[in-house]
Amino acid sequence: MPPFTVLHVCMGNICRSPMAERLLVLAVRERLGRLGVDPTRADEVLHSHSAGTGGWHAGEGMNPPAARQVVSRGGDVDGFAARKLRSDLIDAADLVLTATADQLEYVVALRPDAAERTFVLGEFGRLLAAVDAAGLPPVEATPDAVYARGVALAAAADAARQGASPLPADDLDDPWGRGDQCFSRVADEIEETVHPLAGALLP
Repeated sequence: MPPFTVLHVCMGNICRSPMAERLLVLAVRERLGRLGVDPTRADEVLHSHSAGTGGWHAGEGMNPPAARQVVSRGGDVDGFAARKLRSDLIDAADLVLTATADQLEYVVALRPDAAERTFVLGEFGRLLAAVDAAGLPPVEATPDAVYARGVALAAAADAARQGASPLPADDLDDPWGRGDQCFSRVADEIEETVHPLAGALLP
């Protein structure tokens, strides 16, 4: 059921997955703007949220260097609060993107039936390039159309991986406790996937 729901997962839910959550929203807003649709309606076509495999930071805001990356790129961090991953969040997601292969294994251990729609973020970015967009449902900036296209996109990416495991290079480095330069590099790597994802949903 719409909206198309993307769940981002990392370890503590204060650095990588919050950046991915908010940068995907920003990318979708930008795509809507180019299509002449009010960008504030992004929530109608996409629900991007996140959680951590650990609950140490539950209730906390985004780590300040992560927040700086989101804001500096045009996104917002309002209302964010870290939380621990729960099975019901996985069940409700149409696409699960993890920061690392270890976290992918954690998600699939909790919910084995989510394996086909769970990817390491970098892995999904690689697989998107192999997806034939012509085989996806028609493009339209409506909740139903984006949902149908997103579900088909996740299925096509799963077919493209042909059962192969993620590559070590697909993992996002953990920038926790490191400087702004490291956070900037990780945010760049996140954008390398969320921008093509937004573009595939709303060409």
